[in-house]
Amino acid sequence: MSLSSVRPRQKFIRELIVQGTNEGLDAARARGARLGRPPAMAEEQVCHARDLLARPENTVTSIAKLLGVSRDTIYRYVPELKGGRLALAEKTNTAELPRPSRSVD
Repeated sequence: MSLSSVRPRQKFIRELIVQGTNEGLDAARARGARLGRPPAMAEEQVCHARDLLARPENTVTSIAKLLGVSRDTIYRYVPELKGGRLALAEKTNTAELPRPSRSVD
């Protein structure tokens, strides 16, 4: 068997595999199956993280440890945090705790 006759057969078989895979994925989507990796945080965990982040004494690291996720996951699921804590407080409609005033002597 020559090398030139093997390559077209492999290409044909590969195309059949790709076609079957795509048909299977389409059928799964039609059934309503959820494809891909599951979310790292549930919606209530995201709300809990937002509530905790609105308090200045909580750090992103401590909240991530509490929820069992990484800091990057917190930043990914709470995108308004990238704008800073003030943006987060405005977004969640949670008043920020007053900070002590510094007296100038």
